[in-house]
Amino acid sequence: MSWAPDPLPATGPLAGVRVLDLTTVVMGPSATQFLGDLGADVVKIETPGGDSMRWVGPWETPGMGPLFLWANRNKRSLALDLKTPDGKAAAMSLAAEADILVSNVRPQGLARLGLDYQSVRQTNEKIIYCAAVGYGSGGPNAGKAVYDDLMQAASGIAGLFGAVDGTPRYAPVNLCDRIVGLYAASAITAALYHREKTGQGQEIEVPMFETMAQFVLSDHIGGAAFIPPKGPMGYKRLLSPTRGPYPTKDGFLAIVVYTDKHWQAFSALIGQPGLMQTDPRFSSMESRTQNARAMGQFLSEQLQARTNAEWLTLLHDIDIPACPVNSIEDLANDPHLQAVNFFEAHTHPTEGALNVAKFPIRFAESPVNIRRLAPNLGEHNSEFSNPKAAL
Repeated sequence: MSWAPDPLPATGPLAGVRVLDLTTVVMGPSATQFLGDLGADVVKIETPGGDSMRWVGPWETPGMGPLFLWANRNKRSLALDLKTPDGKAAAMSLAAEADILVSNVRPQGLARLGLDYQSVRQTNEKIIYCAAVGYGSGGPNAGKAVYDDLMQAASGIAGLFGAVDGTPRYAPVNLCDRIVGLYAASAITAALYHREKTGQGQEIEVPMFETMAQFVLSDHIGGAAFIPPKGPMGYKRLLSPTRGPYPTKDGFLAIVVYTDKHWQAFSALIGQPGLMQTDPRFSSMESRTQNARAMGQFLSEQLQARTNAEWLTLLHDIDIPACPVNSIEDLANDPHLQAVNFFEAHTHPTEGALNVAKFPIRFAESPVNIRRLAPNLGEHNSEFSNPKAAL
């Protein structure tokens, strides 16, 4: 099987780059969608049953759920059974012509299929081979299966909720999957640059646990940044149970009164202009951080005096950052998102009219484009030249 040219031209900075996508669920597909949006030609290999995210509804056509639609645009779908000789041979022939292979299949599974890095490198020594794994190789947990929930627990995110109010829980978004997907895409583009300079391909391992541990500890390393430790771990402002959002007369408001300038302006606004001089808790950023709970309580008490609209007008005039607390439904009609044409209406060949979020980053000289919507399972098998391998 040979790599069929993509009939839909790309304009992004990665136009012409070929990506063989062996990822499923959320983290891996998020990374490859990022590459596809940047212009890469992404061919997604799916099993006979398809990516499991296809089956998280609602849908117009079974197997075309919204999570799949949003994580798999700008890709072609090739349905292959990699456990058969023909399927494996087809995947290997595509890998021989690819610039990048991305997988979040567990390493032992790839080795059984003969699609591990060493095997692929024998046919394509310049391949950039990105393996997104749960835990880094060499540690006792290497090879274990993980999901976003497990990584939120392992990396300390769920425990941070517990530190705030006593109950560990998960953030209601696939936080680890999305973040690690961005790390993977960033690592791949760096490897492309390295290959451009040196001609060398390479293997990349992107471990979810280590990546998220670094991400979380960047905020919460605290005193443990020093040897020996100079104090407890954790950033008090982020861990304060009174951090907000804060109730107003008619809703809730997000506000960051943070710098000395902010506090001087806010205290004058509420009729307490000498607050920073008379109350040592307010006197400096360090004292406010150490008294984060009291700061939040103070703001909560003050903000109940006015409506959201009143506060937003007053705070804007004195340059204090604030915004309403949007629901996910509010995002669909957010005036800023509408003004920047964040949502684009596209017509899918089987799903009909769809709401699609455009790629948020602007490239002045190599603009990205949404040239195809998420594919049906095996939709592009006919474009490739080995019918025996196709399902």
